[in-house]
Amino acid sequence: MSVFLEIIIRTFTAFIILWIFVHILGKRTIFQKTYHLFIATITMGTIAGNLTFNYKIKFIYFILSFIIMGSVIFTLNILSVKSQRFRERIAGKPVTLIQEGKILEASLQKTGFSIDMLKQALRGKDIFNMDEVDWAILEVNGSLSVLKKAEYQNITRKDVNLNPPSYKVPVELIMDGAILSENLSNSTYNEEWLNKELEKRNTKVSEIAYAVVGTKGNLYIDLYQDSQQPSN
Repeated sequence: MSVFLEIIIRTFTAFIILWIFVHILGKRTIFQKTYHLFIATITMGTIAGNLTFNYKIKFIYFILSFIIMGSVIFTLNILSVKSQRFRERIAGKPVTLIQEGKILEASLQKTGFSIDMLKQALRGKDIFNMDEVDWAILEVNGSLSVLKKAEYQNITRKDVNLNPPSYKVPVELIMDGAILSENLSNSTYNEEWLNKELEKRNTKVSEIAYAVVGTKGNLYIDLYQDSQQPSN
């Protein structure tokens, strides 16, 4: 086998293995960058990179490394879900940086946060005046959760005794000229109701690019002809 062909095969193999790795471990690998998942993504990426280009090392060694690392991370994930004690040791725990409006310098030092870094993180939350903050907590994935003081919080409908409107999760009914039957079967809407709505609008399923029931229960329809140029 030529080196060129071997690199192509190794590249596709590395991609497939990483794809399997992410799917097995779940979306936590992407969303929640805890200590062990952060290390895992770096390590797996390094192994994949070497698998692709370092053709002098046997292929089976890389596969073995993937299996070992994947097994370790999978085991740690199970332990972190089932045991709070293990979860704190493996993934870490949130650290309070501001408590009741007071900056906790010891917590800043413990996490390696400076005042400037804290102010930058608060600006990312649209807070430019630190006096507005009641609590600030550094989460295990590195994000900052902030609770403003009561006088700086936004007014809600409940605060002014207004009944909140009833909203629903949008339900997609038609995409690319085809009915999404699964969405119809899992919602309060059915195909009979949809056909009646289409009759009212004098249109057919095949003419529709996209149709969805919005949060307020209104049916939105986008026709293919909207984007078509008029013929001469």
